[in-house]
Amino acid sequence: MKIVVTGATGLVGSALVAALAREGHTVCRLVRSGTKSTAGTVGTFDVPWDPETGSLGGAAVGAEAVVNLGGASIVGGRWTNARKELLRASRVDATRALVAALGKMNAKPGVLVSASAVGFYGNRGDETLTEESAPGNTFLANLAKDWETEALRAEEFGTRVVLARFGIILAIEGGALPQMMLPFKFGVGGRIGDGNQWMSWVTLEDVVAILRLALIKSDLRGSINVVAPEPVRNADFVKELAKAMHRPAIFPAPAFALRLAMGEMADALLLSSQRSVPQNLTRAGYSFASRSLTDALETIFA
Repeated sequence: MKIVVTGATGLVGSALVAALAREGHTVCRLVRSGTKSTAGTVGTFDVPWDPETGSLGGAAVGAEAVVNLGGASIVGGRWTNARKELLRASRVDATRALVAALGKMNAKPGVLVSASAVGFYGNRGDETLTEESAPGNTFLANLAKDWETEALRAEEFGTRVVLARFGIILAIEGGALPQMMLPFKFGVGGRIGDGNQWMSWVTLEDVVAILRLALIKSDLRGSINVVAPEPVRNADFVKELAKAMHRPAIFPAPAFALRLAMGEMADALLLSSQRSVPQNLTRAGYSFASRSLTDALETIFA
């Protein structure tokens, strides 16, 4: 298959591109001007992409599938108005431009797998969240909702759309886990706030496998919670992480201090609760490589 990937240089994109290339697919990495090229892997090449104008390099013509993983880092800076505009433009506006470009192709891709996040649900306490649960009304929830709306426009020209709502992706190579590990390395790790908030997590290994499934399973469409079947409370998460790292977990991070340091971002990313479960993946017959956090961390640190 010829597959176009945006966000191909990120944590998930890099792992996915490598996996697809190993399977013999031709992978076109959409890259903005000035992005450092990683060309050289057999079966992959870079295609110029300008999300502001929707200009797409001609080498992408004939793509049978598209994976849309682009977006500025959520934790790349305090959420000022300017930062929020960047987060929105890099997701909502860029996806709108991508779908418009795909719609102009004579031969439309058969499937678009587009990133989203379990932040779609907002702060929901102990409620179990499936793909059928209503969206929240926070900044992140509205961002995810609008992001998904733009991706779904591809259905208008017959492309199957899968919305991958990612939980916290665990990988030693990058993302949230190395940042979580840092205080534990210095012996000052502990729960965040009261530790009762639910964390929906998933390993990078499972993320890549799920995205590959979404590309080939023709009856899989709409939203999927890309999370492991067993979410955990923050207090339990930090205990498991401390155990895996052979470090103590006795220094809690007070909510007021986090809000003082991070502002709105603290409530959205650290203190909010999403008890998400992968209902649609379970129905599709997907078997997780790591179902429990204990097994996941053992595998990652091994």
